[in-house]
Amino acid sequence: MKTEALTLRLSASLANSLRKIAKQKGVPKSQVVREAVAKYLSPPAGDSPVREVSARALAASWKTIPRLSPDEATDLGREIAGAREGLVLPPSPWE
Repeated sequence: MKTEALTLRLSASLANSLRKIAKQKGVPKSQVVREAVAKYLSPPAGDSPVREVSARALAASWKTIPRLSPDEATDLGREIAGAREGLVLPPSPWE
């Protein structure tokens, strides 16, 4: 992929915020800016296909994904098991 360099001037507060976010995510500042620009320029939700995410970006965001408590996980497991029991399987094409 061909890339193009861009010089950008930020206020001290924006530069500080950018530095903090990049450090928190463990990625270069340029990656944070690229992701922000891509998000800003992307079409509204529903107008675009599934967006590609790099493994590095996924790993960085993994820490921020909400987690279920043990009780919530148990309840979810029960709900899934109950839903499976209610499924009607289609007839086998091999019979």
